[in-house]
Amino acid sequence: MAHSASSSPAGVRSTRADEPSVGSLVQSAMADVSTLIRSEIELAKAEIGTSAKKAGVGAGALAAAGVLLAFSGVFLFIAIAEFLTWLGLQRWISYLIVWFLLVLLAAVAALVGRSALKKIEKPERTIETLRDLPEVMHREAPGQRRREVPTVSNGRVQLAGREDYTV
Repeated sequence: MAHSASSSPAGVRSTRADEPSVGSLVQSAMADVSTLIRSEIELAKAEIGTSAKKAGVGAGALAAAGVLLAFSGVFLFIAIAEFLTWLGLQRWISYLIVWFLLVLLAAVAALVGRSALKKIEKPERTIETLRDLPEVMHREAPGQRRREVPTVSNGRVQLAGREDYTV
């Protein structure tokens, strides 16, 4: 016989003792899923770490550009004050005009920022879930659960007290 690898007839299922039970298959699948999830989390951490380093360098460069731009603004306002002096105003009056212009711009920016802050909405769902946190974090004595855990019996997954629970 060229094709027969087992001694059981074709179409008859063998019920050998070395076949794993449904419970051990479920346990093995749960362990594999757990390993897969841990691996995915480690991969995400590695990718995010690399991205975070690049983002940090970029943010630092942008901050340096902002600081340099702020310092250059000082020279711009000195140049404006000197231009007003060149037009015939006294030096102290031209610097006073530039100072007043800066105070006016700061007031406008403060009003715009205040209006933007008033438009921010509270995170209602997060606040609601944080109120439930003490109850969730309550620790029970070992062996006691407040929620039932599904059990596997005769190849079926069941939740005690619920007939409509299916997996």
